[in-house]
Amino acid sequence: MTNPAYIVQGLVVLALVAGWAVHAHRLHRRLDRSRHDPLTGLWTRDGWSRRAGRTIRRRPRAAVLLADLDGFKTVNDVHGHAAGDAVLAAAGERLTAWCGAHGTAGRLGGDEFVAVVEDDARLDDRLADLAELLHQPVEHQGVTLTVGASIGAARLAALPEPTLTAALKAADQAMYRVKGRTRRGRRLLLAPAFAVLRGLPQRLRLAA
Repeated sequence: MTNPAYIVQGLVVLALVAGWAVHAHRLHRRLDRSRHDPLTGLWTRDGWSRRAGRTIRRRPRAAVLLADLDGFKTVNDVHGHAAGDAVLAAAGERLTAWCGAHGTAGRLGGDEFVAVVEDDARLDDRLADLAELLHQPVEHQGVTLTVGASIGAARLAALPEPTLTAALKAADQAMYRVKGRTRRGRRLLLAPAFAVLRGLPQRLRLAA
């Protein structure tokens, strides 16, 4: 005959195991939420780094990219933080869609985004598509908001040390080279226009 004390002990053990399982599940969910950005739904720096590190170890032919939204501060200053949040949320959705099933996107903070994707012969064209995608207008409370994007990428196979740290550093350098070219290009395009405006009053006086 089974000892009732053993039955009670067994039930207590089962209750403890079930309790710990529920606790572990809740803890895992909280940790998972902490690794996701609440605004965009993307991985935060810590969560993305963990996943990107695993991706790089499994797929040597991967590429890491960094994207910085150009003109985002102006949106915040002119239209308010709610408008800025709308732009960030849209950028997160577009980056996720662009990455597809074989890439992982994240938000490092502010208007800086990151992703690890499969490297292929079309990567340069795909990055141009992403820049155009992030440039598409965002509608917010009857206002059309537009930002640009500076994107830098690093192919793991092209790096002397194919690590995530090295890839992020190379992508960051590439991004700022792109940003510098963009700014110089704007100055070159705007300079002739300002010259015309400066000379306009003199021409008006001569015409009078």
